[in-house]
Amino acid sequence: MTLGVDLTSSLLPSSRPRPQLLAVSKLAPFFLAPLQEHYDVHERLHETDTAAFDKIAGSITAIVGGGESKVPDALLARLPALEIISIMGVGYDGVDVESALQRKIAVTHTPGVLNDEVADLAIGLMLSVARRIPQADQYVRAGRWAKEGAMPLARKVSGARLGIVGLGRIGQAIANRAAAFGMSIAYTARSQKSNLSYAYFPDTLHLAKAVDFLILITPGGSATQHLVNAEVLAALGSEGYLINVARGSVVDEAALVSALENGVIAGAGLDVFEAEPRPLAALLLMDNVVLTPHMASATIQTRQAMADLAVANLGAHYLGSPLLSAIPEML
Repeated sequence: MTLGVDLTSSLLPSSRPRPQLLAVSKLAPFFLAPLQEHYDVHERLHETDTAAFDKIAGSITAIVGGGESKVPDALLARLPALEIISIMGVGYDGVDVESALQRKIAVTHTPGVLNDEVADLAIGLMLSVARRIPQADQYVRAGRWAKEGAMPLARKVSGARLGIVGLGRIGQAIANRAAAFGMSIAYTARSQKSNLSYAYFPDTLHLAKAVDFLILITPGGSATQHLVNAEVLAALGSEGYLINVARGSVVDEAALVSALENGVIAGAGLDVFEAEPRPLAALLLMDNVVLTPHMASATIQTRQAMADLAVANLGAHYLGSPLLSAIPEML
């Protein structure tokens, strides 16, 4: 992937000390290694050794982390020299963006490079829960096919009605894939997309009433906290399926468990949860859900591209070049 930034050259004059960087989450080796070439990386020092952190806090000029990283105002207040926060992930709801921008700290993320992977998993979860693919795998492995005969019939996906909550880059990639299945597509978003012909609904509740499958790909944060609640699930109905590849906070998980237990909806495919990595225990026992461990972007190729972009944003900053993918609030 070509990002337009030469990461092999020196970022700063050799006479100047290497920038001090705080990693606020555990970094994958393919992300950490290029950082260590150009920066002194302090991995979660603010959590592991507060005394040592206090000694260097005044010299830290960059933060890096993943999409789930927490960068609250309290941490920013301890870093008076901080210039940039580079997040390896499209989501950045753990960053206190308002505080960062008030302090004139740049914030970047890695949109675009993970669109395909997240869209692929959303479709995969939809197919898996409707056609009961994981359950069918276990049915064969347990010898039940030979003993009990065919499994009960599943739900057809092709030609069904799909609703997408959030029609940004990833939402549109999901819609493109769903169109190949002959699905009718509708959506809700902050505003109607005049360049798209899909049916638009003003809110999630009205969209849920009109579809068979509801896929969530909206940002997290306070604005979408429990956007999908008991009322929305009831509107989706007893033959409806919920797919969440957004953030766990978007769904009231307790309400979802109740809806699944009581037949309010037919099933769910979930890649994200309110309290990761620990979904509510009831979900683990249900036969009408498919669960994955927040892995929508988790392929070698895409995670490498995300890391490359996160590193390149830092390089651009220190070279005085335009940032490659600043968050929308900075634009």
